[in-house]
Amino acid sequence: MLTDINNVPIEQALKENGYVIVDNLIPEDMFESLKEACDRSVNKARNGEWKHCRYVGTQFPPWTEGTDVWGVQHLTHPDLKESIFAQWYGSPKLIEAVCQLLKTSPENLQMELFNLLINPKERDFDLTWHRDAVPAETAEEQEQEKLKIPHYGTQWNTALYDDQCLFVVPKSHRRVRTPEERDITINDPKSHKMPGQLQVHLKPGQTVFYDNNILHRAAYFKSSKRATLHASMGTIDGGHHRAATIFQHGLDWMDTDAFRQQLPKSLEKPYANICAMAARANEGKFAVKPIHEGL
Repeated sequence: MLTDINNVPIEQALKENGYVIVDNLIPEDMFESLKEACDRSVNKARNGEWKHCRYVGTQFPPWTEGTDVWGVQHLTHPDLKESIFAQWYGSPKLIEAVCQLLKTSPENLQMELFNLLINPKERDFDLTWHRDAVPAETAEEQEQEKLKIPHYGTQWNTALYDDQCLFVVPKSHRRVRTPEERDITINDPKSHKMPGQLQVHLKPGQTVFYDNNILHRAAYFKSSKRATLHASMGTIDGGHHRAATIFQHGLDWMDTDAFRQQLPKSLEKPYANICAMAARANEGKFAVKPIHEGL
């Protein structure tokens, strides 16, 4: 059983607080290779050689224009030619942690997103306070209902360098916003004065798993090098529940022979499971309209 930095079982800490920090989910023999692969990927993104990027000024997909990059999308894309990313995404200790959090087995895991969060070069950039799948304007009654829906998945940030970019409101993932929180998320969403906010400090090699319903934001500083692996996995127990959230990122490149041929054996079943979700939800398509587009 894996425990967090306070020796609490990771699933217990995540359920109680909405986030959990875990040590040592990167094997020692992969650490430097991941850093080198990130450097190459970031250079391609900043030089315009890689078009799948998150651009400063836009928080949610689609990211269609910009010059300053705060994220590199689709690390397991075959055209990026960095096989170390898929190897780590399917590595035993990481799979163990995800299975423990989701209370499932490797055969029931569903491959999903794997991106890279980096520091911008031109200016600092703040993301707004948000829940990933509940827009800020959602009415209280509707918010209550959405918070009752199981996730059938988990997401995480794994830092390769010191990372202090994530801010959360602990224990906010299972309740509606207070009047003050609601006011901030709607009228002052980049506020630095959210009641109860906590800045998450990650050392190199540490991972934070967090509930995507927790109130959270991020601050990107151009002066501090950042390379943080940002990924998610789901479980087949959710049927096609996660389809809209996942496929809004445009994953049609996953439905190719080039992608399938590069997968390690540990990801073959999770890949088959996401294909099954695409078939159930989208007639086999791996791309849908972004949730926040037009809002």
